[in-house]
Amino acid sequence: MTALQLNAEFYRAMGEIADDETLMAKVVKYVKKLAAQKQAVDPTLMTKEEFFARVDKAKEGPTYRMLPDEDLTTFLRRLGHEI
Repeated sequence: MTALQLNAEFYRAMGEIADDETLMAKVVKYVKKLAAQKQAVDPTLMTKEEFFARVDKAKEGPTYRMLPDEDLTTFLRRLGHEI
């Protein structure tokens, strides 16, 4: 279906329930939920340039290395992270 066909189908269906306040309230609630999902941006998505800019910035900060016999939990605790 094209966007135009979907739009027409949507308005036909809305016309059938337009006089039912309960159903209209459900439609509005659901449409608002869909709109919020569309507005939500995944914070992990980034352009290649943004990714490499973050890598370059991380290179400027301090570096940490795990000791040879150290596991991840011990390493993170040594850095002051709560586990």
